[in-house]
Amino acid sequence: MSVEAEKTETKSGTRDTIRVIIHALLLALVVRVFLFQPFNIPSGSMIPTLLIGDYLFVSKYSYGYSRYSFPFSPDLFPGRVWAAEPDRGDVVVFKLPRDNETDYIKRVIGLPGDEIQMVHGVLRINGKPVPKLQVDDYVVTEPSGRERRMPRFMETLPNGVSYPVLDLVQDGFGDNTELYKVPEGHFFMMGDNRDNSTDSRFLSEVGFVPFENLVGKAQIIFFSLDENSRFLEFWDWPTSIRWPRLFQVVH
Repeated sequence: MSVEAEKTETKSGTRDTIRVIIHALLLALVVRVFLFQPFNIPSGSMIPTLLIGDYLFVSKYSYGYSRYSFPFSPDLFPGRVWAAEPDRGDVVVFKLPRDNETDYIKRVIGLPGDEIQMVHGVLRINGKPVPKLQVDDYVVTEPSGRERRMPRFMETLPNGVSYPVLDLVQDGFGDNTELYKVPEGHFFMMGDNRDNSTDSRFLSEVGFVPFENLVGKAQIIFFSLDENSRFLEFWDWPTSIRWPRLFQVVH
């Protein structure tokens, strides 16, 4: 093969490589913008369902699209298109109504028109207490090796969705609330770690969440690191990855 032919083949190979990279980046961008967005969990408000250090995919198509479905929240259209309301019990990422910028993740408890109240740590929906059954304790092993046990319960919503909650303090700050009436076009969100969650019970902090503010539905945990580990310190991954949590579906 001549030198010129080799140069031509090298240039062709380089162009093909660049083309493949560009196509891959465009595909990743389309997936990120319209289908699935990765999120990581920075706080313990959804323990035991989601832990600090969990990385999960959120489906952006589940509830249709609003301005908050897209990066930088461009004001392209009002409301939502291809809208589908969340089901009670869905774990949802939304923009905090107070600033329309901060991402929060909580569970949908109240639908438009619902009456929601907490009475002595028991959730009441439309005047009826939600069944709350105590199960085995949630156990955390601290860095010192000491085990810490926390009371864990299973709640079952009127539509049959069950999930675990932590109730660390009897009659804690958010265990007795006023009666909330969820406005039309809004949802009432709560964290599963009831005594360590800033959610719709606190109207000045979160309050009712507009349908427009929903970003997507939490679907699957694709990666999980011990909360004391750092993502970029990959040399620690063999011991810091929570292997059993990988590819768990979020309920």
